[in-house]
Amino acid sequence: MKCDFRRAGVAVGGVLLIALAGMAQRGRFRGFGEEESAVETPPRPAEFHFLRMQYNDLPGYQAGFGFRSRNGRGRGWWMQDWPDAEDHFSAGIERLTRVDTGDPRHVSLLDPNLFDYPWIYATQTAYWDLSDEEIAHLREYLLRGGFLVTDDFWGPDEWEYFRQTMDRVFPGKPITDIAETDAVMQVVYSIREKDRTFIPGSRHLRRGAGGGVVVMQPAGTSPAWRGLYDSKNRLMVAINFNTDVGDAWEFADVPYYPALMTLLAYHYGVNYLVYAMTH
Repeated sequence: MKCDFRRAGVAVGGVLLIALAGMAQRGRFRGFGEEESAVETPPRPAEFHFLRMQYNDLPGYQAGFGFRSRNGRGRGWWMQDWPDAEDHFSAGIERLTRVDTGDPRHVSLLDPNLFDYPWIYATQTAYWDLSDEEIAHLREYLLRGGFLVTDDFWGPDEWEYFRQTMDRVFPGKPITDIAETDAVMQVVYSIREKDRTFIPGSRHLRRGAGGGVVVMQPAGTSPAWRGLYDSKNRLMVAINFNTDVGDAWEFADVPYYPALMTLLAYHYGVNYLVYAMTH
């Protein structure tokens, strides 16, 4: 990797929900349905950029709903929750840590700039269609110290396709559950086994009889946090399965999204980031 990512210091004394409210007051967050601010922070090099992986959709599974498009880019599953998830999470990192946080970005696995970043996020990984060249670049990226977070895919069929893809990256390397004692679960926030509750997508929320919000976990699913490790037991791939961390970031400023689940999603994100920059 080209950059030294071991300088990241963390200050986590505040309460996350207060911090989120503060960001909303500062105008860093947009409410649901509001127009995007015309004022944007100019791009600049920083210690951390939320990096999203661009990929081609699996044939027959092209995204068929209205993802927003910028700069002439088309639609695709890689754009799910973009750009709100990374905007909100980046604002949280800037507020909750001393990590120098820059503008969120997105690149393909074939972009040579990929190796400038310690952390990359991929959503809807049951619908990605990675070429042999992309597989080789992902393998090189991970072996050189990179860290991949995958999110928002569901059920046994989607798991099997994802598993087959990762077996192309590292043939025969097992995917295992991440233990409560693993460093990635303890590096900043202590995420205990009992804390690993389902993090819903917005589509899993229903209005209850008393006007509150009811979380509807999809039938036959159980949330799991799994990983793929290198030969030195460094976590290379963090897998959020049967859960939707990205939606919790995306809807962090929306009153109806459960606050405790947003809190847990930020705990995961901060831990992933600091682990990636220190391991």
